[in-house]
Amino acid sequence: MRTVSLKSYAIVIPAFNERFTIQQVVESVSHLGLEVIVVDDASTDKTAELAAAAGARLVRHSHNQGKANALLSGFQAALERQVDCVITLDGDAQHDPASIPALLDAWQHFGKTSFIIAARRPNRLEAAPKARRIANKIADFWVSWAAGHPILDSQSGFRLYPRTLLETLPTRHMNHSGFVFESEIIIHAARLGYPLAFVETRAIYPQARRASHFNAWRDIRQITWMIAKHLLAGMLRLPSLYCSLTLRPRIWSANTPIQKPKKCPQQPSDPAH
Repeated sequence: MRTVSLKSYAIVIPAFNERFTIQQVVESVSHLGLEVIVVDDASTDKTAELAAAAGARLVRHSHNQGKANALLSGFQAALERQVDCVITLDGDAQHDPASIPALLDAWQHFGKTSFIIAARRPNRLEAAPKARRIANKIADFWVSWAAGHPILDSQSGFRLYPRTLLETLPTRHMNHSGFVFESEIIIHAARLGYPLAFVETRAIYPQARRASHFNAWRDIRQITWMIAKHLLAGMLRLPSLYCSLTLRPRIWSANTPIQKPKKCPQQPSDPAH
């Protein structure tokens, strides 16, 4: 396995009122020697102060713009540092930083245009609220159809984005919901030909944390409407549905053989390195 320069990637953490967990999250990745960028989305508690005390570089919004635009601000700040990829974590401590090396290994293994998602498999989501588990399954089906690829845990915010993919994104997003935005990025990446791969991770639900920003029925309705527009614009993309149901997702492990991913006929070749 090739060695990754610590200067070649950064951590981006969007945060809104995360005083219970933000310091823990920043400290859990800071010891790895990474640059940690926390985007404080106009929190009304001590999120910014606690993140800075833990050693994060702060990007602050003067008013609340939603997770989508917090992520975009973080991406922009990271790209200014000339990083090759960005890893995102949520600020509520539900993601396991111990999986970061696996994300980086998968990125090197599958190629530096690969888009890697840390997926919580169904048998690792028992602690999640039932409505959340059902909503995730619904979202996975629709996102997979639109992407033409089986997607594991489409709502995971724990991801590795290659620089070239981030450079194709807008600087602002009309829908402030990060759940819609993160689903749309998967579809966008698949249609541009970015290889998708997954790393299994555990889900953590700490007792001392703020209530989830995820509203199962509101956010799934918005995601479904966004995807419906994509599907209707493409005459329902029935070949993509077939591919999403028949292709096998690439799940990285230390013993994963190097192989060229199978693609839906509608998908382009991998973007140039």
